[in-house]
Amino acid sequence: MLTRRHFIATSAALFSAPLAGPALAASESQWAAWDAQVTPPFFDPATSNPWGMHPRFLATRVEANPGLEPGSIHVDAVARYLYHIQPDGSALRFGVAIARGNLYEAGTYTIKRKAKWPTWTPTAEMIERDPGTYKQFADGMPGGPNNPLGSRAFYLFEGNRDTLLRIHGTPEPQSIGGRASSGCVRMAMPHIISLYDDVAIGSTAVLYPPETLLAAAS
Repeated sequence: MLTRRHFIATSAALFSAPLAGPALAASESQWAAWDAQVTPPFFDPATSNPWGMHPRFLATRVEANPGLEPGSIHVDAVARYLYHIQPDGSALRFGVAIARGNLYEAGTYTIKRKAKWPTWTPTAEMIERDPGTYKQFADGMPGGPNNPLGSRAFYLFEGNRDTLLRIHGTPEPQSIGGRASSGCVRMAMPHIISLYDDVAIGSTAVLYPPETLLAAAS
């Protein structure tokens, strides 16, 4: 369980229309154009905030207590923070949104896939819950700025089983800090772009229970 002693928050500034149908491959040049489209001019993850989110959800470097595996990701579901543990004992912290109601699934997972501008396909459960919204995308929605998975996605597995849970960008940055998704953890798209290359396949991702976790001090 992640408690207050796991993270000593010594905040300091960090350095710096959808289409339905089958998945369509986008070129790397298209990815770069989309990256530019969703990234504010002169973007600084610690200060850029065109979305008007609470400043505590901007990127920040904090100190992590010893014993947390470098490269691992930890999601504080109470404070709505994601921490990426660094080799020097610090952590990069970002604001997130978590799932609505009982759709959030705490647990320890392995990131076995990651993708840029991924295709999104709603789960069978999502289609059953709300066919009016999701059935039209049953065959998948191609990647792009309006895609629900946004600019980047980390795919969470238990063993060899894809849990269908993701940590991903969102075209709805106003949701950061809330409970908004159908199971996944959401990040602002420029934030997950800045994090993406530093997260290795095989990394551990721990999603802590929202009921029992003590939030780190801001």
